[in-house]
Amino acid sequence: MRALLVEDDPDVCADVGIALRAAGFIVETAGDGEDAWFKGDTEDYDVCVLDLGLPRLDGLSVLRRWRGAGRGFPVLILSARDDWTEKVEGIESGADDYLAKPFEVGELVVRVRALVRRAAGQVSPLLDRGRLVLDTRRLSVALDGRPVRLSPLEYRLVDYLAHHDDRAVSAGELADHLYGAAESGDTNAVEALVLRLRRKLGAELIVTRRGFGYLLGGRG
Repeated sequence: MRALLVEDDPDVCADVGIALRAAGFIVETAGDGEDAWFKGDTEDYDVCVLDLGLPRLDGLSVLRRWRGAGRGFPVLILSARDDWTEKVEGIESGADDYLAKPFEVGELVVRVRALVRRAAGQVSPLLDRGRLVLDTRRLSVALDGRPVRLSPLEYRLVDYLAHHDDRAVSAGELADHLYGAAESGDTNAVEALVLRLRRKLGAELIVTRRGFGYLLGGRG
């Protein structure tokens, strides 16, 4: 398994690199955003650990460029700020997970392994949910065969419902998945996101089960 570690702090880079190698990863490193962008655009990786506070090109810009170029490998972002708005911005830019500094290296390794397992479990990149088809590699959605432009956060919500389509998913669970456990009690952002998705996909595609949560429609 190949991991790209993007971190400009040599001590953090060394500690995380040692831990990832001990966990079985082949680790390549980049110390600035320009180098990270080039490596991520030209090489194939199973996962990336990406610091946001990088010289030459910041981490969010690197991530947006990768996603804009169709690079779909899972990305765990690191930030010196444990800030809810920065988490949202990171996820909107295409991140798969977020970890605030300082962190336990063991927790980072567990999260990285989980991202790799999730990505490896997708044998086919296409997830067919009736009228809605998700391309989990390109992080895109088609409705009735026509592409629909979604933000990364909107895509993550639809993807979560698609992977849990055997039940209704509560707003709290969605908030936990999208924004982290610390913000799971704030469901207003989820409700606003669902409203935006209904405008784009149609109200019948995001169904509310009162007292239970949301689920995907459009099967029949």
